[in-house]
Amino acid sequence: MACGGGEEESSSEGATETEVIGDDVEDATELTYWTFVELHMEFFKDAVPRWNAANPDRPIKLVAETYPYDQMHNNLLLAVQSGTGAPDISDVEISRFPNFLQGEPQLLPMNEYVEPEFDNFITSRFEVYSKDGNYYGMPTHVGASVMYYNKEIMDAAGVDIDSIVTWDDYVEAGKKVVANTDSMMTTVATADYLPMWQMISQRDSDWFDADGNLTINSQANVDTLQFLQDMIYKDEIAELTPGGEPHAEEFYAYMNDGGAASIAMPMWYMGRFTDYMTDLEGKMVVRPLPAWEEGGKRSAGMGGTGTVVTNQTEHAKLAKEFLAFAKLSEEANIKLWQVLGFDPPRWGVWESEAVKEDNKFYQFFGTDIFDTLLEVKDEINAVNITEHTPDVATEMNTNVFDSVLRQQTQTAEEALNQAQETVETNMQ
Repeated sequence: MACGGGEEESSSEGATETEVIGDDVEDATELTYWTFVELHMEFFKDAVPRWNAANPDRPIKLVAETYPYDQMHNNLLLAVQSGTGAPDISDVEISRFPNFLQGEPQLLPMNEYVEPEFDNFITSRFEVYSKDGNYYGMPTHVGASVMYYNKEIMDAAGVDIDSIVTWDDYVEAGKKVVANTDSMMTTVATADYLPMWQMISQRDSDWFDADGNLTINSQANVDTLQFLQDMIYKDEIAELTPGGEPHAEEFYAYMNDGGAASIAMPMWYMGRFTDYMTDLEGKMVVRPLPAWEEGGKRSAGMGGTGTVVTNQTEHAKLAKEFLAFAKLSEEANIKLWQVLGFDPPRWGVWESEAVKEDNKFYQFFGTDIFDTLLEVKDEINAVNITEHTPDVATEMNTNVFDSVLRQQTQTAEEALNQAQETVETNMQ
């Protein structure tokens, strides 16, 4: 056990759900696991029995606890910094991961399991959870960004979606949509910086460079924000996202009613359609993002959770081998799709027969989902996350989008220069 004595008892306080997986197995070694996503428990409910069946001489019992997002990350950081109270295994969300890489990481490197499999994976998904050549977080998905098109609307507008290659093509297609249907081409979020982040990543830009230097006001970022403003007010093919962001109930209702013909979001957004926009089943299809220029990148890797083994575990070898089994194996990556509906970071399984088996996502979006992923698998940049990424999110969502997209009181360049100064001050 990673936790001992009173720490073990206190670790469950505040947990919204606790599950003991494998408690019916005799002589099982107990490992603890923390997460902030209840759905992730379903994945480990599948993984533990498979491990125990394959390793009857080394069975495990996983005490899995779900906590609220902030509480889990704050408790975990305190535990690793104090040297006591951490679980054996834990999820860490991508924007919080830099906090666990400060100084000497109190996590165990997984290189011996990652490096032999490196060529089978979208490698950028390991890089975002690494430091100094050591890989600490095992990815949960690629988070490949795609364009979701409402083919019914696009067909009514006389647009062949496969003819849209560049963002300029996208704008011209949008003009046909607006002219020939009652829908807009898309919406522009003002309370979520991820949609813009996708677009700047396509241009090999980011909020920070690889050395951690702030680059909010880079020319690529200015041009991208200007493009978003132009889609609304110059080209008139977009409007502001109802509810401000693509996870708002107002947006779900708007999209479900055919308000817009397309939205650019990661693959994991498919579940939003199947859960909240059910009238669109059979109408939506998945395609690569338009590139900024022909031959340019047509995707980006957004969001993510890295699962780690902490250095407080008393069963390091077992915990690491189990995590590799649960996250890196071919079967594990098939399960990421089958159980969670995520795009597996092990791209080799995208063509497997098991992944091609019918499910609700194929029924909703068609059978060519992974054909699209295979097209863009080499076009997904690693994003640069630092402990100040949340500051960027706040500045973009609170000030920049409001002044440029809503109020139009600042130019894209003025707003991003101001954001650069604000975040730089926070970094000092």
